[in-house]
Amino acid sequence: MRVRAAAVLVAALAAAPAGAEITAARYAAPTTRYAHGVLGDAVEYGALEFTLANGRTRRITLPEPRVFEDLAPRLADLDDDGAPEVIVVETDPDRGARLAIYDEDGLIAATPHIGTAFRWLAPLGAADLDGDGHAEIAYIDRPHLARILRVWRFRDGALHPVASLAGLTNHRIGEDVISGGLRHCGPRPEIIAASADWSRLIAVTLVEDRLSATDIGPYSVQDATAALACRTP
Repeated sequence: MRVRAAAVLVAALAAAPAGAEITAARYAAPTTRYAHGVLGDAVEYGALEFTLANGRTRRITLPEPRVFEDLAPRLADLDDDGAPEVIVVETDPDRGARLAIYDEDGLIAATPHIGTAFRWLAPLGAADLDGDGHAEIAYIDRPHLARILRVWRFRDGALHPVASLAGLTNHRIGEDVISGGLRHCGPRPEIIAASADWSRLIAVTLVEDRLSATDIGPYSVQDATAALACRTP
């Protein structure tokens, strides 16, 4: 975890007033400097742009050769202050991907890098999965290789590992879509993912820092969409 890494990030455009709320986020500065292509093409991104509630914009540019290796930033209020933070996948060419959290001032927290070049992670979503008052973030670590669901808790401005479960995936190499996600159909959110061989649809809950998986039927894109919408697959 690194706190407010302003020293290694280059901020441009208008400086944001303290407490300015992020209303939208997007990747910018497309680049081909990282030749992985896990999402179907050779283009990644070198910058993250925010739109703020006051109408201003903010850009955070990664130092080369790092990139944002992702489809889109995800907004979630992780600290329950009424304003969203931004969840991204950030990759170092030598150390692989990590999940990172930003606000308008820069990096707040991040998981460790996976550790090797061309190793990636695919986010599933963020919510208070176990009702403890703190947000958790779920992702699949190396969805094409290790296929491990990992859950981290955001607390006191840092990410803390909570639980992991092998045998799940949410992405096929070369596709420009990340499957599954979180659903809110009962008292607590559930993680929806595919079995490692893409044959089964799996729902996962977090209770007392343990992950519990339930097979909810055969996997298909249509059934996954139905499950996320709280319909019976």
